[in-house]
Amino acid sequence: MNSASCMAETTPVRVIFFGGLGEIGRNCAAIEVEGRLIIVDVGIMFPEADMPGVDLVLPDFTYLRENADRVDGIVLTHGHEDHVGGLSYLLRDLAAPIYGSALAIGIASHRVREAGLSDQARFVEVADGETVTIGPCEVEFIAVTHSVPSAHAIAFHTPQGVIVHSGDFKIDLQPVDGRRTNLARFGEIANTTGIRLLLADSTNAEELGFTASETDVGAVLRVIFLARTDKRIICACFASHLHRIQQIVDAAVLSGRKVATLGRSMQNNVELARRLGILTVPDGTLIDITTIDSYDPSQICVVSTGSQGEPLAALSLMASGQSRFIELSDRDAVVISAHPIPGNEWGVGRVIDQLHRHGCEVIHSGNHAVHVSGHARRGELSILQSVTKPEYFVPVHGEYRHLFHHRELAQSMGVAKENSLLALDGDIVVLDEKGIRIEGHVPAGYLYVDGADGDVDHGILRDRQVLATEGLVMVVVTVDLEARDLVAEPEIITRGWKAESAERMLASEGVDTVAAAVRSALKDPATDIDALTKVARRALGRFVGTKMRRKAMIVPVIVGV
Repeated sequence: MNSASCMAETTPVRVIFFGGLGEIGRNCAAIEVEGRLIIVDVGIMFPEADMPGVDLVLPDFTYLRENADRVDGIVLTHGHEDHVGGLSYLLRDLAAPIYGSALAIGIASHRVREAGLSDQARFVEVADGETVTIGPCEVEFIAVTHSVPSAHAIAFHTPQGVIVHSGDFKIDLQPVDGRRTNLARFGEIANTTGIRLLLADSTNAEELGFTASETDVGAVLRVIFLARTDKRIICACFASHLHRIQQIVDAAVLSGRKVATLGRSMQNNVELARRLGILTVPDGTLIDITTIDSYDPSQICVVSTGSQGEPLAALSLMASGQSRFIELSDRDAVVISAHPIPGNEWGVGRVIDQLHRHGCEVIHSGNHAVHVSGHARRGELSILQSVTKPEYFVPVHGEYRHLFHHRELAQSMGVAKENSLLALDGDIVVLDEKGIRIEGHVPAGYLYVDGADGDVDHGILRDRQVLATEGLVMVVVTVDLEARDLVAEPEIITRGWKAESAERMLASEGVDTVAAAVRSALKDPATDIDALTKVARRALGRFVGTKMRRKAMIVPVIVGV
């Protein structure tokens, strides 16, 4: 149904994107209705290889911070870190009620409590199909299937018609918990009020066909467990992938094993899921990780974090021989029941290599079907387009190529070319009676976080990148400020350099260049230590750049006596 004809003179609705468009992670957007804001997800992104010392990457919250008084609520599509992991950082700057499923709220609230920000958040649990009023907008939570239970698509009932955000989803006809994507509700909205704008998950928009069912993994896991009756089995997966954990537990019980969890997030999520009735574990099955040595290895299954090769996660500590609880041997079979997130391939490969060095059998998605995606492929995306029949379409959640191919797919399914937009982080999409367009931008750069020191600005990151690639050159110059001369020749120290010829050039020509520059500057009686520091940096930097073709970090130290 095209509802544009009944919207003349109504207030425009804006969709503002802070992250997740052009990358995997940092998912965060806002819907602006009658001047009020509803935030959709507040996610993080894990650092890439060129981000040394960075623990995680956040959206830029500048716009939300400056408009905190206009925020009526935050809605969570599901409990993955790339959708809820940034909440504890955003809540430093604003207070708003947070709406989501019991599981999403449980996962998010734990992080918020850890950050000491519970006073800034009021959590509101919502059920499948529930509609809540947030500011001037009716917000409906529609069940979808994903790799974490209780995921939702969100339907915003606005003056400009219904805007549907799919969240992360796939169409799994045989989900572990029997909770399917509610295509009927999408169709009902489409055939009554109509869906004016669809924002849909693009992660697998390049992949043909349909994503396999999560229950397919369960069948593979059962075979793996039953075929290794003489080994201890260690399964690593995402701590939030509770359907996968349920199937690991089922396979362990079928093969007569006890189950122990390893990793704080794994333990917390298993306890939360059992309390909510999402995870079913027979009495007597779960044991404490400290007791596993009391059992024969063939009686044990360990469910661990670390499937992405994170250096401090439980699986990496095991592989490097640093685990307090597990010493690996050739009686261990390790199942990595996840696929590496783009950028994590090297870390996962390193862990697999270390596991083999311990004599372990390693089972992963490259040699067994122990993982399926939680995101819809092209067949499912086509079904969503067919059922929702959106008037306008904006692909979300994915790298640029994913968004590009998703837009093409939508056009092939009947969305007019001029009605489909390829938006990116920072874009403001306006929906009104005239149609849809990009109109303006907000700050949407990366905000880097170092766990030890808090936020890391771009300048610090650039310094780290230079140190990693070009090394460091330090010059120490001792000057007599009264005599206005050098006490001794400058001393140059390098780190990250190896070539002896470069060292000799610095020790001769480099020293002479800095000494000449500093002596010249000392002829001016007004030149102080700060000014001499700038002179030494400029002289040495120019020498290293022009003579040695390097862009090293230059650190001048002027000592006055």
